[in-house]
Parts: sequence; C-alpha cells; structure tokens
Amino acid sequence: QRHGYPVWVLDPDPHCPAARTAARHLCAPLDDPVALEEFTRGVAAVTVESENIPAAALAHCAAWMRPGPEAVRIAQDRRLEKSFLRDLDLPVAPFIALDAGTPLPPVTDDFPFPALLKTARWGYDGKGQETVVCGEDLAAAWQALGTVDAVLEARVDLAAEFSILLARGEDGMVVFYPAAYNYHRDGILDLTLVCDTEPTAMESEARHMALRIAEALDYIGVLAVEFFVDGHGEILVNELAPRPHNSGHFSLDASIHSQFDQQLRCLCGLPLGDTRLLSPVAMMNLLGDLWTPQEPDWSSVLEHPQTKLWLYGKREARPRRKMGHLTILPEHSHAIAKTVAALRRSLALPDLPPLGFLPECADQGLLPTAPHRPEHE
Repeated sequence: QRHGYPVWVLDPDPHCPAARTAARHLCAPLDDPVALEEFTRGVAAVTVESENIPAAALAHCAAWMRPGPEAVRIAQDRRLEKSFLRDLDLPVAPFIALDAGTPLPPVTDDFPFPALLKTARWGYDGKGQETVVCGEDLAAAWQALGTVDAVLEARVDLAAEFSILLARGEDGMVVFYPAAYNYHRDGILDLTLVCDTEPTAMESEARHMALRIAEALDYIGVLAVEFFVDGHGEILVNELAPRPHNSGHFSLDASIHSQFDQQLRCLCGLPLGDTRLLSPVAMMNLLGDLWTPQEPDWSSVLEHPQTKLWLYGKREARPRRKMGHLTILPEHSHAIAKTVAALRRSLALPDLPPLGFLPECADQGLLPTAPHRPEHE
C-alpha cells in the first residue's frame, strides 16, 4: 500500500499482522468458497505468504495467482518437490517417498543411512522430522509421525547452507540477489550473512539451477531456492519457497530494492528492480523464546546505530516462533561480527560457533574463519 496499491488479505486469523495495514481483511478459512469468490472479485492479482494453501483455494485463484498454483502445489509437498527436482536432473540428497495408506516401501541396501524421515507437508523449522539410523528403524519412525505422507532423505555431511533468491517477471526477465549464507540453530534459521562480492563459481552454478527451476515452472514472482554444500564442496538443492523468504529479509535494508518490492513489481507487471547490495549485511532472527517472561528491552539493541529492528506485530509470542529480526549493517570495516556478538550477549542468546564456511565474509569482517559443520535440517 506504500506504493499506492490497495491490498486485500484473506486470513482466518482475526489478529493477523497484515490486517493492520490492509485496505480490507477477509477473515475466513482459506478454502471458504464465499470468501474466495468475494476476494477474487475484488483484486487484480493474488500471491501467497505461505505455500501451505488448500487445494481448493489454489484452484479458485489460479487465474490471478503469481506464482502459479503448480509452483505452490509442488513446494507444499516434499514428495512432489524432490521428484520435480530429480526430473530436472538437479542434484538432491538420496530420498524415498512414503505414501500414507500404502505399505512401507522397500529400502535397498545401498540407501545411505543415517537419514531423516520428514512429513511431506507442514514440516518446517525442524518440525515433523524423525532420525532414522538404519532401515530397521524406518517403520517405528513412520509410526511416530502418524504414518502420514513422508520423505526419507539421506543425511548430508554439511559444510554450508545458502539460499539463492531470484525474481522473475511476466516477460521472463530474471534478477538475482547475492547468495545468502545461513546458520541454523535447533532447526530454525538463526543468522544470515550476505557479502558484497562477485558470485563464486559455486554460487553461479546455484543461480543456473535456480533459473532452470523458475523456467520449468514458468514462474512469476520471488523464488527462494535453498542449497546444501556437502563435505566435498558439491551443492545439492534442498527445498523451494515460492514466496519472499526469511533469508531474504536482509534486502529490506541492504538492497536497492527489497524482495517485497520485487514481489509487488511481479504482481503488477512492472519492470524488476535493482538487486545490488549496498553493503555487507547480517540478519538475525528474533524468536518468541526471547519474550519469556516479557518482551525484551530493545534499548540495548538500539544502542548500536548500525542495527535496525523489525518486529512483525504478531499478537502471541511462542517458543520458536519468528517474531522479528535484526539487520546489522557495517558502521565501518570489520564491524559486523563484533556487533552481532554484542547483540547476542545483550539478548542472552548463545554465542555463535566459529563459522568458517564463507571466507569472503571473513575478509569483510562479517565473521571469523574456522572449521564448522552446520546442522542438517
């Protein structure tokens, strides 16, 4: 709405943050046919904040949706997502699909255990997962998840995790943001680092893979593709997010045009904006755990002039719920790492382990270099 476009929101939560600024909030289930009809009569384009959208809503909004419903349908089901990536000949971790209501599929002797069993739908931020040490443990792990649709995925010996964010317009033009390197704690994104450097050969290869995905889907909008880097330096596609992504929040402060600006431009058929980075940047998530027993005193955060605080306006703070984030921009060379450490101490957050997966960021003062193995979500 800041750009002059009235925004309607369909959300069953009467207190959803978007309702505070929307021109209209239709408070109804996402698959409510009456609400969907009223919603699509009143808007010129539709997008999604989450991939977990009921099939009825995707079908009803198909003519208005950017990205299209097929991209959302694939991204919301790990079985479809992994198969789609494999069919494009893109590298993924070895996997086996499990379908509810069918017998447990056979696991061949060459499947590389240990592995993670993940629910096909609604699993995010480390939720809906069970560790499977060997084939004999699979039945019990599936039972623990309720024998729902699932994917058994080999655990990867990780050296790094990063995201490639792109925006693709209706004319097929594509722009990329710099690679965002991610550190997860307890299965949830904790810190994102983005460096002001030319893409490495690995990042260029990842961009090419992300572009193939977008073109295969005839994608319009912002797309995030998450990658693993294994212990041999090879990259694997982890998952897709057909929307602006948590790891792209740095762009609100550190890019000429943010990922949200790009989404708007894609929705309205406007030319895509400049994605150049204004400076190296770190983004740190703020989870609901920090609100126990009360909201933090942000004065210690705001003492750092190069730090920006974003709060999302969520009514209820819960453990592991993303309530906001901090963007840390450089006051001068080699300042970000020290600022991140000071902010974590002021919020009583655990110190970061040495993150040695991105020498370019170390050169720019974002982090020290040392061996590190990030956790596999």
